[in-house]
Amino acid sequence: MKPLKTLSVAAVLSFSLFAMNAQAALNVGDKAPDFSLQGALGGTPLTFSLQQALQKGPVVLYFFPAAFTKGCTLEAHAFAEATDDFKKLGATVVGVTAGNVDQVDEFSKLECRDKFAVAADPGAKVAAEYKTLMQMNGKTLSDRTSYVIAPDGKILLSYTDRNPDEHIQKTMDAVKKYAQSHS
Repeated sequence: MKPLKTLSVAAVLSFSLFAMNAQAALNVGDKAPDFSLQGALGGTPLTFSLQQALQKGPVVLYFFPAAFTKGCTLEAHAFAEATDDFKKLGATVVGVTAGNVDQVDEFSKLECRDKFAVAADPGAKVAAEYKTLMQMNGKTLSDRTSYVIAPDGKILLSYTDRNPDEHIQKTMDAVKKYAQSHS
């Protein structure tokens, strides 16, 4: 019986650790935590402030694991291609990463194609506030999660999927819906 008891404890611990890693992102309707982070736009250093960006209109905030990885590069290219359309709808796009934060300047220039700001989240502190963390190779990183935040700070869209394919369309749909209801 003792081995079975040990196995049960191990199973419970494994499930608990899995559940902790699969922490749900913030929900639609929640208040988005305010933050300011150092980052870059087109390789030029800047401080991105959510509060300041929301004064201009909705914000498309997307978290990604690490600069210059395959999925993150594809996602950055897609957001870069869509940035002008987001701007026409009054929305600001910003990417945030807790991975290789020393490379956001170069990533903003090369992969984001000078179109939108990328901010560094050392220690994944902002990602933790947004409940979008994952463990990879022993490091805590931001999971691939996209939010659309209304100017009043309420979350209009919360979408997590490690596959970058749907993030742009889902955020664009949420921004369009917001724009139509506030025109």
